Amino acid sequence: MSNYFKKLPNIDYVSRLPNAKIGEYMPVKNLFKRGTLRDDIFQDLSVFTKYKVSGDDRPDNVAYDFYDDSNLDWLVLLCNNIINIQSEWPMSQQGFDNYLIGKYTESGDSDTDTYNRIYNGVHHYETKQIKNSADVEILAEGLTVSPDYTLTYYDWLVDGYVNLLKGADEAYNTSLVTPINNYEYEAKIEDDKRNIFLLKPLYVSLVIDDLSEMMKYKKGSTEYISKSLKKAENIRLYQ
Repeated sequence: MSNYFKKLPNIDYVSRLPNAKIGEYMPVKNLFKRGTLRDDIFQDLSVFTKYKVSGDDRPDNVAYDFYDDSNLDWLVLLCNNIINIQSEWPMSQQGFDNYLIGKYTESGDSDTDTYNRIYNGVHHYETKQIKNSADVEILAEGLTVSPDYTLTYYDWLVDGYVNLLKGADEAYNTSLVTPINNYEYEAKIEDDKRNIFLLKPLYVSLVIDDLSEMMKYKKGSTEYISKSLKKAENIRLYQ
């Protein structure tokens, strides 16, 4: 990320150092200035490639693997509109384990209690895929439903009668729903984070040029000093 922060322009900000004078300023990076991909690039799927993050890989690991340059980690995040890496990037295995223990441990729990709550506690129920005798999907897989969910449908190809399909009807399926435990629920969220898009190498130089231009202050803007520096208001004068 160091290369990205180097591109950020500065703000002449009121010094907060202990011995600073009331009118003293110091340059700091403007963290509110954020780069984005141009709409014509961001909305064009043909310039991106699907990528699945492996194991404990960080954005810099992905950048090195795909671009052969770990300093392009900021581009990996930018392509996927990731702002908060702590919550939007897949956790390491150790981090995920700690997260589960922290979330599903209750006061007074033993290790066994926590384990059972994570791996045996039901988070919700989802539908199984149901097809009729003509191989036509009647019920999609993965819909969140109540544990006693039932379904009625017509299948004339079986025996010419209207058949009732429900959880206890073994004629078609022993159950319409499957329980999803807390671990499966959390693991799916993490796995979904692993599916990202990366800008094809051919377009990287274009984005870097865009970013450099984007980070410049426009002449005439509030407190403009130069393309890379503007001055913040000195609120200490009013204290």
